[in-house]
Amino acid sequence: MTPVNGSTKPKKQLILNAFAINAPAHLSPGLWRHPRNKTADFNKLKFWTDLAQLLDRANFHALFIADVLGPYDVYKGPANVNPALASGAQFPIHDPLYLVPAMAAVTSNLGFGITASTTYDLPYPLARRFSTVDHLAEGRVAWNIVTSYLDSAARNYGLDTQVPHDERYEIAEEYMDAVYKLWEGSWRDDAAVRDVKTGQFAVPGRVRQIHHKGKYFNVPGPHICEPSPQRTPFLFQAGTSKSGKEFGAKHAEAIFVGGQLPEKVRTSVDDLRRLAKEKYGRDPNHLKIISGICIIVDETDEKAYAKRDEFLTYGDKEGALALFGGWTGYDLSTYADDDDFRFVGLPAVQSIVNGWAATVPGTENAKWTKARVAEYLLLGGMGPKIIGSPKTVVDELERWVEVADLDGFNLSHIVNPGSFEDIIEFVLPELQRRGLFRTEVEKKGATVRESFLGQKWLLDDHPGRKYRWEVPDGKVTE
Repeated sequence: MTPVNGSTKPKKQLILNAFAINAPAHLSPGLWRHPRNKTADFNKLKFWTDLAQLLDRANFHALFIADVLGPYDVYKGPANVNPALASGAQFPIHDPLYLVPAMAAVTSNLGFGITASTTYDLPYPLARRFSTVDHLAEGRVAWNIVTSYLDSAARNYGLDTQVPHDERYEIAEEYMDAVYKLWEGSWRDDAAVRDVKTGQFAVPGRVRQIHHKGKYFNVPGPHICEPSPQRTPFLFQAGTSKSGKEFGAKHAEAIFVGGQLPEKVRTSVDDLRRLAKEKYGRDPNHLKIISGICIIVDETDEKAYAKRDEFLTYGDKEGALALFGGWTGYDLSTYADDDDFRFVGLPAVQSIVNGWAATVPGTENAKWTKARVAEYLLLGGMGPKIIGSPKTVVDELERWVEVADLDGFNLSHIVNPGSFEDIIEFVLPELQRRGLFRTEVEKKGATVRESFLGQKWLLDDHPGRKYRWEVPDGKVTE
């Protein structure tokens, strides 16, 4: 703890989310065949309801489900889906939103963060779907806003190639205006009265069209759904480009950041909080910053590293390189097997690989060939890994929180079941012993926004709040 003015500064209570995808393999291609793993059953509801109940009992804040709209087909391409398909590397992949009602029905407090794109869908149907599911989950739904990044997705939505990067964010900006108008401004707070005596379910005059006409969308409204418990679902975002940071600092309530070193992540965190405050007038503490981490934990450091080595025997290196191709746009199959990617003349790849070379123990002065790149990616993808005993893991988590000014973590899995059970058995008790993670939820049945920010509806300093149609006397009844 850090002394402040002669007192003791209370430790930050961490937000913990589980990170998954509705596919056989997420960030660890090939591991679907590990004997502990059941992700090959991703297409069965019981797989998801069992996971949700496990996380709910352990007091996780949310299950965050990633998504992509096309296969990773750059490696050995063009348009070659075979390496991803053979390893189950995010292909096949099913829509994550349909999982939520079943998981919500068997849990009480767990939130569900669902990825959906602003580039290939229209605001009106997306607003309807999220309102519907937020109703069924009683306010436990979040939207991870993405603009999509795969050419394979663009082609399947009728385009020759992706919409240019900055234009995708221009579209997203107008998209948010439209959905805020639907969620916040189409129904007055007291519109749905359910008055049996008068026979009025909703009061005429308290539901209105939104008349949105913009460069990209024409949405007359009204919103076809009654406002859900949160009205606007809790808003996640993960953009790291200049446009992405601007968008996140304005709209997001929680932002996912990535990086190998907390010192470098801190730069992004500071930029986001500064933008939120100085450009958009938001309290920087209303922006929760979450970093992705992969944990391999056991009773001792030695057992954890032995577990890591055993996991590696199940990995699929072709699948790992397929993921890398999708994430970066670079096909490493065009390079020789002994090429060192620290020196290949691709600045983006060199930057990534040099980050790994500087942080992975035992790789000092080692060549980062295709095989080494693939091995690094096999367990947890491009994100940082923490391997060791409960003390080793939590010491490092604490260091990340302190150095990078984080509010919590998105914890990925290598095997599922397996990884989250290990975290619950070994990591959570150590976090709780140090006062870093809750032993019970603060409020039973809280919405996602209440769990993260303490309020059910958008906070007053959020830009979506201005669209809210309140009752004439200004009273807001949640």
